[in-house]
Amino acid sequence: MSAEAADRVAAVASSRPSTPLQTSWFEFLLDGSLLEKHLKKANPDPTPVQLIVQFLEQASKPSVNEQNQVQPPVDNRRNRTLKLLALEVAAHMKWDLDVLEKGLTIPVLNMLLNELLCVSKVPPGVKHVDLDLSTLPPTTAMAVVIYNRWAIRTIVLSSFPEKQTKPGPHQMNVINILQQEKEMTENILAVLKEQANDSISVLEGALQLKKDFYVHTLRTLDLLAADTAANGETESSTAGLCISADELHCQVHYDVGGIFFHQGCTDQTAYQKARDHFRQTKDLLKKLDSTVHVHLDEKRLAGYWNACKALTEDCDSDSQTTAYDQINSLIRAHNYQAVIEAFIRDNVTHSLPNHFRQSVLREFLYKVQQGESGLDEVCHKLCICNAIRDSLEGEVLSVRFQQLLLKPNKWMVDFILEVCTLSLEKEHLSETLRRKIGNFIKTLCENLEELPLLFVVSSHKLFIELLKEEERKVLMEQMRKKSATINLSAKPLPSFYDIPASATVNIGQLEQQLILLLEPRKIRQTLIELHGLAERSYWKVNNKWEVPPDYINVILSIKDNLTKDLVYILMAKGLHCISIKDFAHARQLFTACLKLVTEFSPKLRQVMLNEMLLLEVRAHESMTAEGSKERPPPDLVSRVRGYLEMRIHDVPLRQVVGEECVTFMLNWRENDYLTLQVPPSLVMNNPYIKLGQLLASTCKELPGPKESRRTAKELWEVVVQICSVSIQHKRNSDGRLSLIKHRESSMGILQRYFRSMSHFMLLHSIVRDDIVNEVTAEHLSIWPSSIPNLQAVDVEAVAVTVTELVSYALTLNSNNQSWLITQADIYFVTNQYSAALNIYLQAGAVCSDFFTKVVPSDVYSDQVHHTGTFYITD
Repeated sequence: MSAEAADRVAAVASSRPSTPLQTSWFEFLLDGSLLEKHLKKANPDPTPVQLIVQFLEQASKPSVNEQNQVQPPVDNRRNRTLKLLALEVAAHMKWDLDVLEKGLTIPVLNMLLNELLCVSKVPPGVKHVDLDLSTLPPTTAMAVVIYNRWAIRTIVLSSFPEKQTKPGPHQMNVINILQQEKEMTENILAVLKEQANDSISVLEGALQLKKDFYVHTLRTLDLLAADTAANGETESSTAGLCISADELHCQVHYDVGGIFFHQGCTDQTAYQKARDHFRQTKDLLKKLDSTVHVHLDEKRLAGYWNACKALTEDCDSDSQTTAYDQINSLIRAHNYQAVIEAFIRDNVTHSLPNHFRQSVLREFLYKVQQGESGLDEVCHKLCICNAIRDSLEGEVLSVRFQQLLLKPNKWMVDFILEVCTLSLEKEHLSETLRRKIGNFIKTLCENLEELPLLFVVSSHKLFIELLKEEERKVLMEQMRKKSATINLSAKPLPSFYDIPASATVNIGQLEQQLILLLEPRKIRQTLIELHGLAERSYWKVNNKWEVPPDYINVILSIKDNLTKDLVYILMAKGLHCISIKDFAHARQLFTACLKLVTEFSPKLRQVMLNEMLLLEVRAHESMTAEGSKERPPPDLVSRVRGYLEMRIHDVPLRQVVGEECVTFMLNWRENDYLTLQVPPSLVMNNPYIKLGQLLASTCKELPGPKESRRTAKELWEVVVQICSVSIQHKRNSDGRLSLIKHRESSMGILQRYFRSMSHFMLLHSIVRDDIVNEVTAEHLSIWPSSIPNLQAVDVEAVAVTVTELVSYALTLNSNNQSWLITQADIYFVTNQYSAALNIYLQAGAVCSDFFTKVVPSDVYSDQVHHTGTFYITD
C-alpha cells in the first residue's frame, strides 16, 4: 500500500465514531498500575462495583481435578491477587456501605468484607465480641467495625420489601444460580440475625474509643501484597485513611439506632435506645464541619427521630421541637383543645402538611369507633379546620365535611366562622387567600338550609368583607326563596295525602340522574341532595348495581348512610364499566372510591387497591386482545407480585383477582418469578400460585431432555386430581359432583393459559379408553401414559374442559395447524364427522398454502385419511 493510500485509510478510520473497548478483568492482573488509572477516569467502564463482582467471580470459581471432580477454589497467587484487587476497588470507594449495598448482593458483600477481615489480620476463629478493639492495630479494628456495621444494616434492610436481584458472582455447574444465591442470602441473614446482639456490642465498644481510626487504602493494600509477612504492626496498619472519632461515632450511632428501631416492634424499650443513639447522631452532625466519611440520609434520620419521640413519649424540652412533636405530645396528654388550637394556627403558618393533619383526624375517628366517648365534637372541629385549610390551598372539600353540612347546628356554624376569621389573621394577606375564604363562605351559604343559620352567616363581617356586592345579592335572593319555601311547607298537614307531589317528583328525578351518572363528583352531589330530601338507602335504587358478595358485609357495615351509598354505588358503577371495557370511567370511579374509604377504613382501602389492580390487568389484557404487543409496565408487574405475596388479615379477597394475577404472570412469561422467586410458603398455601408454578416450570422444561421433566409429572398429577372425584364429595340433586364448583378457578387459569392443552388431550384419550381414535396435540410425550385410579376421573369434566380449551385457543390463533388438528380430532371422536372433515381441510390449507404444497404427513396422518374415508362412505 502506498503512503497516500495509507493516509486515506487512516483518515477514513479516524472519521468513524469509535467506542472504546471495555477493559477486561484479567488486564488488571497483567498491569499492576492499571487499576488506579482506571478508577480515576470520569466514567470508568466497567464501573467499580462491576469490577468487584468480576474479581470475586473469577476468584471464587471452583476447580476440576484429574478425575473430573469439582473442587473448591484453589488458594493460589492468582486468586489472592483477584481478591486483593476487589478490596482495592472498595478502598477507592472509601468503604461507603451505602454504595456497596446498592450495587452488590448480600453474598458478594459478605465475601468482600470477610476478605477485608482476613487481610486486616483479624484473629481467625475468635468472636468479634471477644476482641478488645483498643488493643488492635487501627486498620484491624476498623475492619471489625465495618463488618459489624454492615451486619446490622443488612438485618434492617432485609426487613424492607425485596428489591430486584442485583448481579452477583456466578459459579459454574450450578443448575439454578438464582435459587442458589437466594439460599445463600437466607443462610447469611440467619447467621447475621443470630449474631446481631454481638455486633451491637462490638459497635458499642467502638463508641467508647476516643482515638482516630484508620481504614485501608489502595496504598496500604499494596503494602500488604508486597509484604506477605505483615502482621498488623507494620506501617501498613497506620498508614491508611484517617477517620476522626467523631465521624465514625456519628455513623455508628446512626447504624445502631437503626437496628434498635427495627427491634422496637418486639421490644418497646429498644425505641428508647434508638432515640438516644439518634440524638447522639444529630449532636455529632452539628459538631462536624464536614462529613466526608459520614454517609447517612438526614431526612430519614429526622423521620427516625420524630418516630422515636412519639413512640417513647419524650416530653423533654427541646428548642428544636417540631410541630409534629408538639401535636403528638398534646394527643398523649389528652389536651385535645390545644390540638384544635394548633390546627387553627397552622391554617396561617402552613407548617403541617395536609397528610399529617388528615392522619390526626383519622386517629381520633378510630378512637371514636373503638368506643372512646366525648370525641365527636373534637372530630367535627378538626374536620372543619382541615376543610378551611383545603380551601386556602384550593383543594376540594372532603366528603366528611360535606356530611357535616347535612346536619349543621349553631355552634358548628359559629366555629366555622371563627376559624375562618383566625385563618385570615396574617400580615400582608394576599387577595388570593381572601378570595378563597370568600368562596368557602359562599359554599357554606349554598349548603345551609335552615334560615336562622343562614342569617348567622349573612350577618357576619366576613360575609360583607369577602364577598362582592353582586354575590351577596344573589345569595340573599336565594335565602328569600328558601324562606318562602320553608314558610309554605311549615303549615300543618292534615293527612298523608296532603304531602306535595313535587318532593316525590324531585326525588325520582334525582334517582334517575343517579342511575345515569358516571362522574364521581356529580354522583356525590346527587346523593347529598337525595339525603337532604329523605333518609333512605339509595344503593338499592337500581337492582342492577351489584358488588361482589365478598364485599357486601364490609360495605353495609358502614355506619353513615351517605358514605355507605356512595361507596356501594361507586364500586358497582366501576365494575359495570370494566365489564363493558370502559376503563377510563372505571378508573375515575375507583380512584374516587379509594380516596373516600382511605379516610376511615384501612380494610376497604385494601379492597379498592385490589380491585384497581384487577382493573389495570384487564385493561392491559384488552389492549393485547386488540393487537397490542406492548409488555405491561414494570409497576404493574410489581403490583401483581405484591398482591400474590400479600398477607393482610381480615381483608376480603375475591378469588378472581388471584386467578387473573397468576394468569397475567403466566401470559407475560414471568416464569422466573413463579419458579424461582415466589416464597415457598406462598406456594404451599395458595393453590392458584401452585398451579401457576407448575405450568411455568413445565413450559421452561419443554426444550430440555426427558429426564428434566419431573415438573410435568407433578403437573399431570395435580390436574388429574382436579378432575378426579373423591368418594367424600357429595352429589347434588342433579347427580353432578359439587367438586365442579371448586374446580372452576383452576380451569379458569388453565383456560387462560392453554399451553397445557396436550395434558388434557392425553387425559381425554385415557378416560375414553379409545386406542384407535385418539386426540392428538403438541408435547404429548412429556406426560405419563397411565392413571393409577382411572375410575375416579370425572369424564364429563375432562370432555368439557378439552372442548373449551381448544375453542379458546383458536379464538387467539385460528391458523394454528396443531390446534386445528386437535379440534378436528375432538369432533371425530365425538362422532361429528362432517365438522371434523371441515377442520381437517382447514388445517391442510393452512400448512400447504391452500394446497399449493404437499401437506406434511404429521398433519394428514393415517387417522385423518381414515376420517375422510369414513365420512365419504358413511
